[in-house]
Amino acid sequence: MQPGGTLESRITDADLAIIGGGVGAVAAALAALRQGLRVVLTEEGDRIGGQFTSQGVPPDEHRWIEQFGCTASYRRYRDAVRDYYRTWYPLTVSARNEPHLNPGLGRVGALCHEPRVSGAVLRAMVDPYLSGGRLRILLRARPVAAETDGDRVSSVTVDRADGGLVHIVSPYYLDATELGDLLPLAGVEHVTGFESRHETGEPSAPEVPQPGNMQAFSWVFAVDHREGENHVIDRPANYDHWRAYRPDYWPGPQIGLTAPDPRTRKPLTRTFTPNVPSGPVLADQSQDPGDRELWEFRRAVAREQYEPGFVTSDVTLVNWPMIDYVEGPLIGVSEEDKARHLAGARELSESMLYWLQTEAPRPDGGRGWPGLRLRPDAMDTTDGFAAAPYVRESRRIRAEYTVVEQDVSLAVRGGAGATPYDDTVGIGMYRIDLHPSTGGDNYIDVPSCPFQIPLGALLPVRVRNLLPAGKNIGSTHITNGCYRLHPVEWNIGEAAASLVAYCLGEKVEPHDVRRKEGHLRAFQGKLKADGVELAWPEIRGY
Repeated sequence: MQPGGTLESRITDADLAIIGGGVGAVAAALAALRQGLRVVLTEEGDRIGGQFTSQGVPPDEHRWIEQFGCTASYRRYRDAVRDYYRTWYPLTVSARNEPHLNPGLGRVGALCHEPRVSGAVLRAMVDPYLSGGRLRILLRARPVAAETDGDRVSSVTVDRADGGLVHIVSPYYLDATELGDLLPLAGVEHVTGFESRHETGEPSAPEVPQPGNMQAFSWVFAVDHREGENHVIDRPANYDHWRAYRPDYWPGPQIGLTAPDPRTRKPLTRTFTPNVPSGPVLADQSQDPGDRELWEFRRAVAREQYEPGFVTSDVTLVNWPMIDYVEGPLIGVSEEDKARHLAGARELSESMLYWLQTEAPRPDGGRGWPGLRLRPDAMDTTDGFAAAPYVRESRRIRAEYTVVEQDVSLAVRGGAGATPYDDTVGIGMYRIDLHPSTGGDNYIDVPSCPFQIPLGALLPVRVRNLLPAGKNIGSTHITNGCYRLHPVEWNIGEAAASLVAYCLGEKVEPHDVRRKEGHLRAFQGKLKADGVELAWPEIRGY
């Protein structure tokens, strides 16, 4: 115990320290543990899983996800979610026998489900290693300091909610935090916000860098609808402000059903009808992005999937353009401003809920759906709001290779497909999907090609033993829009941890693996043997 009463402890027997507990962190831990490493994982919140769990965002994926385009371990996670429902839920016969079961029949993706279920599945996946003693998870542990020795990180300190400090000494560290919080602590060269067109050559980049201009973040919540009941929440204190709030590029008040279409930027009025029967999902998502009817868009529980009478209402997750908070970023601001922005995002979402309950237009000509009820159980929180905000953009390392728009843009690449990388460590696919930003920019939505993940984007330009394991790789503000999605973040985390295992086994450093042909091919061979796809099959019509 230090003077002043602070309780301190040290962890010195881990082969890998994963700081942050998001999607990439879980994938990284599983990969390292499968290969025999001892792992310590820290997480600032009260659960692992990031977007899947604490942020309330089931997977956003590409159209080929059921056939190819993800790692074997990510597919095991998806299969486990479906098996959880088949094992424990009274599904209809047709739902139970559907090989590609979509529990919520949501239109945003093929596996819309309750965040609580993802939490249960991810914990089940790591539990054997906890029991075996090779994995330690420190929850409510925030990184506050890092010691370095030249180009190496020698220790990382986390502050626990009980006031204790834990100093972690490990040969390797992964930054799997949502905001890239370990990068500045360890002095890792990094970038935030928009790079300039002069630096990157990207068609969608601004003329000058805008480091404080970052994508909106959102506070997700879960609701069902109880016809004839009144579940209206207390009117938010600043409801009048948010009810009238209108960014310059928005077609009307942000709280409403009319918002810019991400792809055309033209006004698009959605509908919102609780428990609306499921409509058909078009195969061509470019013509049917799925958000015309907001109730269906991110629905996590669909009544029709269950035996009659078991579920009286669907449950939908509200993660819509209308709750994107653009008043300020969470990075590069004071702790006071960060707290203010977090509170503002939360109140914007509360105001959206209140508006839906009291003012939203109904098909019968009335106003408001007072029967909308928050669902804490689905979100695994006390109030039905996500445990943490949904973060789209992180600090990003200055990397040996930075992925730019020209590498993946369909308009730039055309029929050539995305840039092939000799050092590929995985693949991904999503449109370059940038939400409105804190600098006043509207959507930037650019069609992209199926792409690879270059090892060079995981290697800091200087630091030798710290790797990114999420949205903090060497992408730009623009390409973050397609490299930030769930299967890609999982693949990044898995590749980073596998690289650590390879380096420990072969007694080489990560940068040498990329630079030396023999090591690169051997490492890629190990990834393939572990079920990591390194290249896309030939695809037409994307």
